[in-house]
Amino acid sequence: MIRTHIALALAASASIAGVANALPTSEYLMKAGASDLFEKKSATLVLQSTKNAKVRGFADMMVTDHGKSTSMVKAAAIKSGITPKPPMLSADQKMMIAKLTAAKGMDRDMLYVSQQKTAHQMALETQQDYATTGDKPALKATAGKIVPVVQEHISMLNAMPAM
Repeated sequence: MIRTHIALALAASASIAGVANALPTSEYLMKAGASDLFEKKSATLVLQSTKNAKVRGFADMMVTDHGKSTSMVKAAAIKSGITPKPPMLSADQKMMIAKLTAAKGMDRDMLYVSQQKTAHQMALETQQDYATTGDKPALKATAGKIVPVVQEHISMLNAMPAM
């Protein structure tokens, strides 16, 4: 009997903690939009100069895939009765774009790959968080569909040879 009460109390506190840590929809939309915008901007920038076929292929994929995820999130938001604000880069993302702009040649390629690893890890956390804790079913489902795509991008980045 006591074990049952303890188990119920633990389950209830875990549930309350999950709700308390839920990613608000407005924050999800802001982070997802900024993430996609960063991916497209940084990819477009590296495509202007890279001579590395793997980097070029990955950057091309980022423009396409993050364009798709932007459209998916926007459609799900509208379905949820929300008009998302135009995405804006965070201060950190602006700084990364500035560093990428200043870098040249192979240094730019290496910096791009390094930044992509960081950015994709952050994007994965955002998508996973909302897929788990989100309160808008259409957006929650969309986040769940985006998670495996971001995971695939991370796998591809991890498989890239050192330059």
